[in-house]
Amino acid sequence: MAGSSTSSSEACTDPYLRCAFNGAALTALGISHSALLAHSPQGCEYLVNNAFASQECDYMETMTLCTKLCVDEIVHGGEDILARTIREVKDLPISALFVLSACGPEIVGDDIVGVCEALQPEVKFRLVPIESAGFRGSQYDGIDIAMDTILKKLVKDDVEKIPGSVCLVAPHANANPTWPADLAWVKQVLFRMGIKVVATLTHRTPIAEIENIASAETSLLLSHDAGQKAADYLSATFGIEQVCKGIPLPIGMTNTQRWLTALGDRFDILKTAEEIVAEGERMVMATCRRKWPMARFMYRTPAAIVADATVGIPLVRFVTEEMEMTPELVALYTSHRSVWELLEGELKSLGLNPKVVYGTDVYKTRKSLQEVRPRVVFGSTIERHASEGLPVAYVVEVVRMMRQFRMINREYFGYTGILNLLECVQNEWVMGWRSKERRYEAKW
Repeated sequence: MAGSSTSSSEACTDPYLRCAFNGAALTALGISHSALLAHSPQGCEYLVNNAFASQECDYMETMTLCTKLCVDEIVHGGEDILARTIREVKDLPISALFVLSACGPEIVGDDIVGVCEALQPEVKFRLVPIESAGFRGSQYDGIDIAMDTILKKLVKDDVEKIPGSVCLVAPHANANPTWPADLAWVKQVLFRMGIKVVATLTHRTPIAEIENIASAETSLLLSHDAGQKAADYLSATFGIEQVCKGIPLPIGMTNTQRWLTALGDRFDILKTAEEIVAEGERMVMATCRRKWPMARFMYRTPAAIVADATVGIPLVRFVTEEMEMTPELVALYTSHRSVWELLEGELKSLGLNPKVVYGTDVYKTRKSLQEVRPRVVFGSTIERHASEGLPVAYVVEVVRMMRQFRMINREYFGYTGILNLLECVQNEWVMGWRSKERRYEAKW
């Protein structure tokens, strides 16, 4: 298996991921009845706006604020303007105000923790400072930073355990542009199995649920890119057992069956899990018999997968088994050890030996596509442009939207998720055959 290519001094490195500030904002905005204050220049507020859209916040219900630091505050410090901004909004009817610091304030040494501690007696809501400067890492690092702060600041430890309960971790660290549908599928499955969801970290999560997280018996990590540190903290501090650990997320027939079976085994409801699997597989098979998806035309077609680990790793088996293609390139946005181990285990299980690139950027992706020359690429709008001039017939856009191409949330997890992915491939295949020029004139 080939590893990632070495960087060149002549290479530009265009990242797929935003900075830690964005990831922290994405996490904080998942907590309902709260507000977010960006201690940053106005330009960084655009990252908050992006996180606002990713969390599908309602602008009638969620407020974002910004200290809008200028040159003087960046050079000489902006603690005074931060304190003034907090005092100006002290009457907001919210449960918590999350104060996030960007690069400039942290470089000059603004103490947002000290400011929040000093002002806490003056306000009715909780002040939660999160030191999340962009230079601390990628958006996934920001998610981990924010969740660590939220857990340590808000979770109560004097609660009783709820038998057969679960805490969902990091569903928002997911490059499916409509990831809330994946979360909804998970909750639907857990409800049918009789497993109570204590809290979700984080998506439309009330503060009361965050405070009650220690009552969960187990945790379920819904991302391979971020959240493992939070799951480890919950285990070490509150004895919350992580389930489905080391298993790809439920994308595709085999992954979904394995994931549901693991839940059934842990909660002693294997029969229910088997019923869900049987019903789902019958539904997919019946739909495919009626709709005739064009997977038969893709047999052994060389393919590339460029995505986050959350979507990309389970896509390897989906592309190999459901689509019967041959993955020749797997390029993932992240590169931590757990991702290596999970992907390498999947490739070994499937008997595959593609080129693998961890922590890819646009330059590495382009060079890898030139080397591998696949016919089909599963990725984003970025890969559509990166594939220009190469013999790539189809680019199936499934992750990281550069444009809003869906208004309705559609899951990738589970059995309807399989059909949604098949539909993405089908539509790209059909569009690939569209006429490039007008060949006839209408009679009317």
